[in-house]
Amino acid sequence: MDHTALTQFSVSIRPDGIVGIIGIPPSPAGLVIFAHGSGSGRLSPRNNHVALGLRQAGFATLLLDLLTPSEEKDRAKVFDIGLLARRLLHATDWAATVGELARLPIGYFGASTGAGAALLAAATAPDRVKAIISRGGRPDLAGEAMLERVRAPTLLIVGSLDGPVITLNREAMRHLRCPCDLVIVPGAGHLFEEPGTLDEVIGHAQNWFRIYLPEGART
Repeated sequence: MDHTALTQFSVSIRPDGIVGIIGIPPSPAGLVIFAHGSGSGRLSPRNNHVALGLRQAGFATLLLDLLTPSEEKDRAKVFDIGLLARRLLHATDWAATVGELARLPIGYFGASTGAGAALLAAATAPDRVKAIISRGGRPDLAGEAMLERVRAPTLLIVGSLDGPVITLNREAMRHLRCPCDLVIVPGAGHLFEEPGTLDEVIGHAQNWFRIYLPEGART
């Protein structure tokens, strides 16, 4: 099936006014909602490259800016994981009202601080989220108690050159009670800018969501 043929459009989610880009391939198996970290967003070439790879694997995607442009200038809001998680859950509820997306199982793809928000959101509403991926993420920002409440199978992907974040991810894994795994991508830094490393992330993400996200439709 040609998953590159798709419906794509921009959205604004009220009342917060957060914006996003939806991409829907034919007969999607699930919806992956992106939670970006600070300094990134729905227009990021890296995020869009990953989203394209997931659409090619048959998943709809929603790339979100969880903060408005004015909020992004406020460092307190950038690291307000509770606010980001609430916005992510609001977007998840909103997606359930969109005809083409309404019945799809939901997965989260979080990067940097967005990974902490994704895990916190999943812990808060475990019935809504079926699978999670963290890329170069800070899962520790969700807090130990909330990590223990995550039920969605979680894949943590970190670059081998991102030493401090590897340590933080290993520590976070100690508190996860869900199916989980840690993948360290050789030669990759925090942003996975090195040649081929982001494509390796896409391969791992496709495999994880193929295994766990369609399961959400049967639970």
